[in-house]
Amino acid sequence: MMTHTSDTPLLAWFQQQQTAPGWFDLLSVMIDGMVSNVGEAESLPFLRQMGDAMAERTPLLPSETVGELEANINAQLALFNWGFIDIDTRDDGLAFRHQGLPVAREEAHRKRWCFAFCAVLEGMYTRWMQEQGGAAGLVFTRERLYSVSDVLFRYANPSE
Repeated sequence: MMTHTSDTPLLAWFQQQQTAPGWFDLLSVMIDGMVSNVGEAESLPFLRQMGDAMAERTPLLPSETVGELEANINAQLALFNWGFIDIDTRDDGLAFRHQGLPVAREEAHRKRWCFAFCAVLEGMYTRWMQEQGGAAGLVFTRERLYSVSDVLFRYANPSE
């Protein structure tokens, strides 16, 4: 289920903060062009690879606890102006609720942008978790879309 946040004051504030004219427009055109040319499913591995490269350039400080991990990730996200996360432990892994994701200004492009940005985040979070000692077999996947700016990810064994 996805709730809609279009035209809310909160969404407008995030768009003003996170989607600088020019740079964000260029990035949006590039993502739309890539998805249009090769398809959404075919573009996901590349986008995850870009997230992995971003995490390699911006490593996290070592974390001893889930609370430290959350704080270290939020410090990096604050530098990027990409929102914030809350991490919850589960029996089958970790749940990362990422809120305040950058949202495309044009409503027609919001869902596509969100899916593309989630793939980037999957790659970034996967690298960060592996650098924190996470097992190579664990995967980071989008589990639920609450809205285009509020997404739940899961970090767990893919068979569970």
